[in-house]
Amino acid sequence: MRAGLKAVVFDWAGTMIDFGSRAPVVALCALFDEAGVTLSEVEARADMGLAKADHIRAILARPRIAAAWQDIYGKPPDEAAVTMLFDRIGPMMRQAARDCSALIPGAAEVAGGLRAAGVRIGSCTGYTRDMMEDILPRAAEQGYAPDLLVCAGDTPAGRPSPLMLWKNMAELGVWPATACVKVDDAVVGISEGRAAGTWAIGVAASGNGVGLSADALAALDPEGRAARIADARKALTAAGAHLVIDTVADLPAALAELPIG
Repeated sequence: MRAGLKAVVFDWAGTMIDFGSRAPVVALCALFDEAGVTLSEVEARADMGLAKADHIRAILARPRIAAAWQDIYGKPPDEAAVTMLFDRIGPMMRQAARDCSALIPGAAEVAGGLRAAGVRIGSCTGYTRDMMEDILPRAAEQGYAPDLLVCAGDTPAGRPSPLMLWKNMAELGVWPATACVKVDDAVVGISEGRAAGTWAIGVAASGNGVGLSADALAALDPEGRAARIADARKALTAAGAHLVIDTVADLPAALAELPIG
């Protein structure tokens, strides 16, 4: 562990739980299908990591989705449409999150090692606090309980703004930002870390960029698997990640490479 490291702030889906970040996709596709608009998995993943209201807003702004909405409802999607969909997604997200709440292998062990070294463990997510209600006890049962949780809606703006990450730092009492690390599988999460002035480590294989369960990823041929992970690495690097790892299990080695302290 690097001397001088004071806190690591983790994302949730695709980083610590839910290999492949499947839950948001399942919920969003079901939500739009219920509204009469077919949403592809690629479209659902394009803005992953945003607060769910912002994510819905971004999906509705896409030309194909906006045109389909216009055909069905006779007017372009507006803020009333965002509110309607956001009001409906809560139960869908909670169910999907319950079904996809398994820790990513190595998550509990890495968190335990950080805590043993005196490093504070923060977390933030695009999920609302209601959406996290079932996840927290399930994660704890599996050995992961961060010191702090900051959810969408806890700050005036979500990712890619630095506010959720700064709230973690303020409430954990850690500074400077260069003594802290943000770990995230989504491009907006890396942007959040850079905006906050922390180190940013991307997670490629288990995250939204690949978007496959562990079993589905393992079932790919080696060339296909390597290509999917390489594409995710490229996107995270382009977003400003200082380092990119495959899964959280690789974090200790990555932390040792950062010039902290």
